[in-house]
Amino acid sequence: MSKRPATGSLLGLALGDALGFPTEFKTVELIESMFGPWREMPLPQRARVSDDTQMTLALGRGLRTAMERGYLAPRRLERPVREEFVDWYHSPDNNRAPGNTCLTACGLLEAGNRAWQDASQIGSKGCGANMRVAPIGLAPGLSDEQRAGAAQLQSGLTHGHPTALAASDLTARAVRLLARGTEPAALVGELRDYALAHRTRYDHTWLGDLWARAQDPGPEHFIARGWDECLAILDRLQAAVRTHRPAADPCLATGEGWIAEEALATGLLCFLLFPDEPLSALRRAACTAGDSDSIACLTGAFAGAWLGADAWPADWVERIEYREDLLALGTLWDA
Repeated sequence: MSKRPATGSLLGLALGDALGFPTEFKTVELIESMFGPWREMPLPQRARVSDDTQMTLALGRGLRTAMERGYLAPRRLERPVREEFVDWYHSPDNNRAPGNTCLTACGLLEAGNRAWQDASQIGSKGCGANMRVAPIGLAPGLSDEQRAGAAQLQSGLTHGHPTALAASDLTARAVRLLARGTEPAALVGELRDYALAHRTRYDHTWLGDLWARAQDPGPEHFIARGWDECLAILDRLQAAVRTHRPAADPCLATGEGWIAEEALATGLLCFLLFPDEPLSALRRAACTAGDSDSIACLTGAFAGAWLGADAWPADWVERIEYREDLLALGTLWDA
């Protein structure tokens, strides 16, 4: 069992984000020419993060508020998370190349009389929902049903595509399993079993009539589309864990991570290539041709959940932006 998994996961997420933020949109060749060999990539002296960490903290604060008010239920979670997302939308620090889906949805969420389902971008399965979902996997005392519902609801506030919902659910599930001591070698199989078991399970309690915004004949058909895309990428991931050479860009095996299921798979691949070498995992994730900061922040969330807070060098932790906020949430949930 890892030590202080919530602290380790949140710090790892932010460190991966800070490592990958300067490398996003660049080829592997360009990254190595600018920052040196990937195995030696340094954390920037000023370890600034992207919107990935900012939105993780927004979700974490909203979740903390909701849980302080009592039993976690859809309305109890939606209100504070919606408020946190709108605050982020207006923040002067929201200048880290945020995604269009999050900006559009948060602008619509600001109208308090609008149902969140009407703000949701039903066609978007960008990685913006699963890069921030780790807090749902880390908070203690939730049932599996609450965790799954909360992961999908927080996705749906911005990214309403069924694959975004399923990938967020799987990401939170992976973080939870690792924090509880599931062996990395067993993780992909556990996630496949979970996806198969939930393939046609549309959670009306947490999602309401979100499905009706799409062109599907029914809610089960809607949600199955998302799980099927996630199952396909998990099959690719299972093969890549056995055959992929660490020296090669992980994006070649499981995709560049701009979309939800690829971000999940490529972030997991980088972790599973180096389950006991967290800095190698982060550096490999940051030195990729795709959405490097989101891939690396997911890798860091997985590695930190598995290895705990001591996975990360003290001099790296001291430099990370929002350090006090990350430690406050981690300490609360580890207690």
